[in-house]
Amino acid sequence: MAISPDDAVYYIFRDRPEMLAPVFRLLGVPLPEKVSLGVLPAETAKMKMLDRRADCVLVVGPADGSDGFLVAVAMAEWRSEGKPVRWAGYLSHLMARYDCPALLLVVCQDKEVEGWAAGPFQLGPEGWTALSLRPLVLGPGNVPLITDPDRAAQDLLSAVFSVVAHSHEEEDAAAALKALGKALATVESDSAAFCWELLEIGLGDFLTEDIRRHLMSPRTYFPGRGTLIEETYLEGKAEGRVRGSAQMVLRVLDNRGILMPPAARERIMDCAQMLTLERWMDRALTVSTIDELFVEES
Repeated sequence: MAISPDDAVYYIFRDRPEMLAPVFRLLGVPLPEKVSLGVLPAETAKMKMLDRRADCVLVVGPADGSDGFLVAVAMAEWRSEGKPVRWAGYLSHLMARYDCPALLLVVCQDKEVEGWAAGPFQLGPEGWTALSLRPLVLGPGNVPLITDPDRAAQDLLSAVFSVVAHSHEEEDAAAALKALGKALATVESDSAAFCWELLEIGLGDFLTEDIRRHLMSPRTYFPGRGTLIEETYLEGKAEGRVRGSAQMVLRVLDNRGILMPPAARERIMDCAQMLTLERWMDRALTVSTIDELFVEES
């Protein structure tokens, strides 16, 4: 499955909805001092009849029990004349379905796109505004560039977001990535691997070599996204299965008292084909000599 910056934005806010609080402070948007933040399930956020959805929809609920509001988070990688209409349609859908206000937060990686996405967009026929859309916008113009490793270590997700937001400025992205790399070297491996995989989702090939040097976790956090960490994890899992099968063939043969020269043991352990190992396993239960195991492979 292809990966894109949209996925990184989705995972950051889906897994850490509390990121919205510093984002709102950054944008100067008032937020109740005590607030609960959650995520609207993806299946209910989908607008099936129009085949549209936001990358993530957050639920903001004041702790005092008063009515809250929704925040639809979307990614804009380029200018598109059709996007404002779709954004307005999705916000209208959310407000009508859940009977509460909704805001749109657009994340950009390009300063020109960031300026365009801020709108306001006047929608309607010429000479008459039927709808006016004013998104909140995050991008390289207002997301802090974090180049201090100590600061990055204090807030890893904000540092990840900084790298993603500034990725179109090569020097800035490299400086932010260098600081984040130093910060990740000081934290426990699962947190570091989570951040590196998130970065690969957001930046693609830009991080390939860095990801290879920072494979520190035996698991993947975003299955099905085709990340390098996931591929490495799956390759390792497959290699473990092959090695385990080879060891099982040897164990069966040893238990049955079949004599094997060192070359035969090495041949079995060096085999990387599961079909061959499965065939050998079946034969290991009945053969009288080691030569009978390899009869078709000779």
